[in-house]
Amino acid sequence: MLGAALGGLVGAASMRSLSAQQARRPALPQGYITGVVRSDNVPQAGVWVIAETKDLPTPFTKIVVTDDRGRFTLPELPDATYSVWVRGYGLIDSPKVQMKPGPTSLTLTATPARTPQEAAKVYPGNYWLSLMEPPAAHEFPGNGTNGLGPAMLTQNHWINSLKSDCNFCHQLGNQLTRSVDHVFTAKPELKTHEDAWEWRLGTGVRGTAMYSVLTNQGKTRPLRTFADWTRRVASGEVPPAPPRPSGLERNVVLTLWDWGTDHSFMHDEIATDKRHPTVNAYGPIYAVSAGHGTLVILDPLTNRTEEIEIPTRAPRAEVPSRFPKPTRPSLWWGDTHLWGNPPYNPADPHNPMLDSKGRVWMTSKIRPNEDPSWCSDPANKYAAWFPLRNSGRQASFYDPKTKQFTLIDTCFSTHHLQFDNDADETVYFNELTGPIFGWIDTKIFDETKDERKAVGWCGQVVDTNGDGRITRPWNRVAGRGESILYQGDTASGGAPSGARGGGTLDPSLDTEVDFNLYSAVPSPVD
Repeated sequence: MLGAALGGLVGAASMRSLSAQQARRPALPQGYITGVVRSDNVPQAGVWVIAETKDLPTPFTKIVVTDDRGRFTLPELPDATYSVWVRGYGLIDSPKVQMKPGPTSLTLTATPARTPQEAAKVYPGNYWLSLMEPPAAHEFPGNGTNGLGPAMLTQNHWINSLKSDCNFCHQLGNQLTRSVDHVFTAKPELKTHEDAWEWRLGTGVRGTAMYSVLTNQGKTRPLRTFADWTRRVASGEVPPAPPRPSGLERNVVLTLWDWGTDHSFMHDEIATDKRHPTVNAYGPIYAVSAGHGTLVILDPLTNRTEEIEIPTRAPRAEVPSRFPKPTRPSLWWGDTHLWGNPPYNPADPHNPMLDSKGRVWMTSKIRPNEDPSWCSDPANKYAAWFPLRNSGRQASFYDPKTKQFTLIDTCFSTHHLQFDNDADETVYFNELTGPIFGWIDTKIFDETKDERKAVGWCGQVVDTNGDGRITRPWNRVAGRGESILYQGDTASGGAPSGARGGGTLDPSLDTEVDFNLYSAVPSPVD
């Protein structure tokens, strides 16, 4: 398990190459810390024992759970001085004890929480979120005048928006989101929780997107819901106590590294080829920082990281950033245009995957949004059916052996990628905001280095007339709309050729289903 970006980043210039270190892998660290957790001489079962250090090249944490006799072993610890402490439900966090790995057994003293509020400070965010009362079912559908937006047809639609547009990025219920105290501190002129929520949802580089979600939900009624939640929490209401880990849950051993920086947008990570899980054994773990346009690499054996800028084909100044300037200052970063271009690299990587050769494939932006002419040229068989004119992100891969990036224009926008099980190792992409899914035949690309020969795409057209082929014209029906959260994440390529307008479906025609795919995953059995 890898930690979120909180600590400093070790500069790549000061490090030896990670790939060079792979050739002479060190043995796993043999250090350990053992002991027992007690409270009033009673063993504490099912509590977490945490060891943290900043002595290594990147901040490092190991977490285990005590057994039914309160015993623990923190294994495979690199040589360093650790702060060791206890956290558990029903307890307050214990004082931190400084210790190096070794045979000396450690007794940690746990202190019971004195009040339900004190105990609840360490409850998971979802327990606190359970206190939120959504608008009642009878309040729907929204009509724009009842405090709920017209898109909120039922209570389920509103809950889906909360989960897909809010909870998807924010751990709703954690200490920061369940309180508006920091908002009142920053904006003392705000007097109510409704005012504080309205302000906070428009702040920072993602404020425009968050406020769009609020507006789509209806604004007035959601603000009442959020304000009621934080008011009740502020008045001392707490959720039910969660159970301590038991059974197999106590076998978990977590190792975390802080990598990236305090404002990295660490989006996705990958350690191996999902189809061949021995690829990159003992090798680095790769992540992409969307806001910085970088590939971030962690060696879990040496605890070293490096960050490499992903190149663009067009000059950086010509490649737009999808992150707008904040319309309201961030409560943490002020008016700083985080992830803007300049100063940050606009490659905007989203999703990495490893192929069978150990290369790191990514969705990344290589140019401005306008497609090259071959993407709409009827001489291209894919363009003849689905001419594309704009795309917000394309593709690239990094070869750890050569330390070189290869950029590939796709014509279609890219979001997530997944490899097929075919002999050509085809990699598929979804657009997110359009009716197209596309692919790169990696065998053809490796043989020819010609993106025009290796790249293909098609629309989501179903053979609904049953004649065994796709023919023009076709019906066109709308599927699920895109999440408000992702507006601007990718740009689709324009209306497909031969598309027919909405209305009554003609059973003699095929049908395009305009459904915004979040991913495109080949079936592993086909």
